[in-house]
Amino acid sequence: MCDDFFMEITYTIYNSTKQLPDSWDCLAINNIFLSKRYFEILEKSAPTNMICNYIGFFQANELIGIALTQLLDANKLDSFGDRDKCIKTAVRNFFFKKFSSRVLFVGNNLLTGQNAFYFAATVNKNQALNSLKKAADALENAFEKKGLTIHLTSYKDFTKNEVQNFNKPDFKKYYQFSVQPNMIFNVAQNWKTEQDYIDALLKKYRDQYKRARKKADSIVKQKMNVQEIKNHEKTIYDLYLHVAKNAPFNTFYLAENHFSVFKEILQDDFLFYGYFIDNQLIGFNTLIKNGKTLDTYFLGYDDTIQKDNMLYLNMLYDMNAYAINNNFDSIVFGRTALEIKSSIGAKPIKMFGLIKHSNPFLNHYMHKIFTYLEPEMIWNERNPFK
Repeated sequence: MCDDFFMEITYTIYNSTKQLPDSWDCLAINNIFLSKRYFEILEKSAPTNMICNYIGFFQANELIGIALTQLLDANKLDSFGDRDKCIKTAVRNFFFKKFSSRVLFVGNNLLTGQNAFYFAATVNKNQALNSLKKAADALENAFEKKGLTIHLTSYKDFTKNEVQNFNKPDFKKYYQFSVQPNMIFNVAQNWKTEQDYIDALLKKYRDQYKRARKKADSIVKQKMNVQEIKNHEKTIYDLYLHVAKNAPFNTFYLAENHFSVFKEILQDDFLFYGYFIDNQLIGFNTLIKNGKTLDTYFLGYDDTIQKDNMLYLNMLYDMNAYAINNNFDSIVFGRTALEIKSSIGAKPIKMFGLIKHSNPFLNHYMHKIFTYLEPEMIWNERNPFK
């Protein structure tokens, strides 16, 4: 083994994409969510309670690793979500705001999956994670000096194999947790058209597909460009907020210009589809191209129309069809609406993370606190294929 394999790793913390090294995108080539242009979107339209930082790791002045962190400050939110109104929820929200309102994520809280960091293959994994933790600790101290005490630090989202890399002394104070699974739709190699997918469904689920499509007869789907998104920006944001505020718990809300900025910067790698009835926008969904994978992003809809027209289910079928027709390998559907996503063929992948409270006493009971803040969701997995 060569001597420079364990050469010292240094790091630099950046707060602007303009500061990033020219070679940054050479390491982000396989993940659009670690690229300069994606970070530019965050700079221009991140949630108002989010502060993003970018970390570059170096050996002998050569960039060998990159990472993203996000500080979320819940003190700046008026609401965590309006769906659940009960004493338990009120207590949870009080505790969160009082003792856990500032969370430093090593990763991306807007997405599901390992979008936290990347190191060159030649870098020792233990050394890389040690450097990542040192940089995150330094960032915590920097925020502390600005009067922003970090309550929780979390590393997210990792598969079972990926999280095993954190089983080392550096992370012994962190509680390892598992949350709702990431729903992944894998495109079978023999599916060349949407009809191939339909033919692979069991009769019960083919009937569901036909019923949903018939319910949506009056809906017109339209791929929208930057100007069209801007023209409908207020309606788009209202539709997004309707869905977001009906979630059980939110730690951020997007900026109103988020989707138009996304389209301006990512262009063809960001797909925005509007759904119309009588020229009235009643829903939208979004997809991001990330190599041979599609990542679903935020969506919105008018709930009264959604129910009558099975709009959400139709959106899922539309996303499946796009992936099949355009030769993508898979779709990352994220960790919401698990049962309905499994009914169209998505499979659950268990995800893990690590979390630590800055208060040693509270951190000692993190295993109990976390299960209260993030209760387990009971759901029934479906298998729609023959």
